[in-house]
Amino acid sequence: MHSNRRFWNGTTLVASVIVVAVGLAAAPATAQTIIDEWATVKAPPPPELKPVTIDTKTTALLLLDFGKQNCGQRPRCLASVPKVQKFAAEARAKNVAVVHSLPGQATVADLLIAPAAGEPNVKSGANKFVGTDLAKILADKGIRAVIVTGTAAHGAVLNTAAAAALMGIKVILPVDGMSADAFAEMYTAWHLANGPGGVGPNVTLTRLDLIKF
Repeated sequence: MHSNRRFWNGTTLVASVIVVAVGLAAAPATAQTIIDEWATVKAPPPPELKPVTIDTKTTALLLLDFGKQNCGQRPRCLASVPKVQKFAAEARAKNVAVVHSLPGQATVADLLIAPAAGEPNVKSGANKFVGTDLAKILADKGIRAVIVTGTAAHGAVLNTAAAAALMGIKVILPVDGMSADAFAEMYTAWHLANGPGGVGPNVTLTRLDLIKF
């Protein structure tokens, strides 16, 4: 009797091991990194673009790195320049503060959207708050919101906008006013709309023609 019980228990154990082994063999391998899933990841739905009415006294327009050397080499940036230039003229007519940034070794003369008299400029890397007086410029003007335009979307736009949002400054991001390649623009829009730590809640995605003064 005891011998049969041992035989039965052993048979059951072996059978269980076989079932588990077969199940593991049949189960699909779990991806360990994003690289394993790269080809199958689906893009999320596009974020909503919202109309915005700005307070002209407390909002500044940032024109980031519209230089001949970098913007001039990006077809999507060159295509955005006339629209941003028109918007900048409308902003100036409403007395909106305008601030420029210079890329690399560029000078003011290299900017494709020329500063008007008295408009300040800063020069830095991807985050235009680093090593510059941009924060002071905005604070001295009583700025509580910035409209961020420029190139590259995943460089100056992403980093400067995120930094502003983390400082508690409201960010208005017209997606047709930033440029890079299509994927970088999509990533930047998604990141700024959904970023944690105070980024997403302080960012509004829009278009230039949806911004009213």
